[in-house]
Amino acid sequence: MESPKAKLKKSGIYQLRRTDHSGSGTNQTLGRKSKAGAGLLPKKGNRLHYKLIHRSIRNIVENNYTEIAFIVGNGINRYPNNPLAISWEDLLIRLWQEFSPEAYNQVPEGITLTEFYDLLEISAGDSRTTNFQIQKRASEILSDWTFLDHHTAFVDKAYRINAPILTTNFDLILPKSVHYRGVKQYYTDTKKFTDFYPWTTYYGGSQLDFPTDGFGIWFINGFVNYHRSIRLGLTHYMGSVEKARNLLHKGDDNKLFSGKNQSNWRGANTWLHIIFNKSLCIFGLGMEENEVFIRWLLIERAKYFKKFPERRKKGWYIDKKYVEQTNRLVGKYKFLQSIGLEIVEVENYDDIYKYPW
Repeated sequence: MESPKAKLKKSGIYQLRRTDHSGSGTNQTLGRKSKAGAGLLPKKGNRLHYKLIHRSIRNIVENNYTEIAFIVGNGINRYPNNPLAISWEDLLIRLWQEFSPEAYNQVPEGITLTEFYDLLEISAGDSRTTNFQIQKRASEILSDWTFLDHHTAFVDKAYRINAPILTTNFDLILPKSVHYRGVKQYYTDTKKFTDFYPWTTYYGGSQLDFPTDGFGIWFINGFVNYHRSIRLGLTHYMGSVEKARNLLHKGDDNKLFSGKNQSNWRGANTWLHIIFNKSLCIFGLGMEENEVFIRWLLIERAKYFKKFPERRKKGWYIDKKYVEQTNRLVGKYKFLQSIGLEIVEVENYDDIYKYPW
């Protein structure tokens, strides 16, 4: 006999729990998920909770290992309360203290982290030399980190199943953590390589023809080997968007959205090829509003799959379960579901960084 849980999943019903502040614990199913993954947003004055799918990351990986790629953020470095790790906000505060006469102890409200970096460049003089010095200092700060056991466990798993890793981190912790010998830096294209956008280089165990061909660690926002590549400000992100947009949409048969030359479009030798041709498992990344570049790329990915539904790939966003969910969090989940990502809740951070690998 089919279980109630299986029926719930099969029907597409999900639950939104209305918090009853009187203590009665009312729980009511409020909506049915559409085929596009759309749900209900909170009504004004109500606090709603998603009862989201609780699945094992290990099961996701085992069931999709031939198609999966990972996108990993700074959460993997900050686990488990790593005192040596540094948050994006802390990095920016430190740079402000070193390069600007104005001192901040925290990022002011109403300013995104990317905007806060752009304001630092303006305050420090906004010259190309000064801006590169700030990026170089950021790379120096991040170069001192070292890996922990959970880094090795995760990367070794990706190596064994031959899955690509994309990271928004700038450091080299992930490639340094690989247990297997022979992992080094490779290039899918040296002629078009630029240290501003090192999108055709990766750390891996072998030379790949295409980024989707096997294990490799790719850097979305640049990395410490090329300090001018480090993307910290909104201006930086807009530059990345412009470069990616040219690869995706410009040209005739050589643009991805033409539907032709699927393996030979202009960005096929960059990590962008992974975004549009692999199922994505995302964790350790807040995916907040300031993540302009990656959120835009996922929107483009959703548009691409809508235009070519036969090429559609899966996606999962892994998050720790929250006791109480704010309207902002519900809105973020709504956005992620609308672009084709399944929200997967786990009980604690050990279920993300320790146990699955």
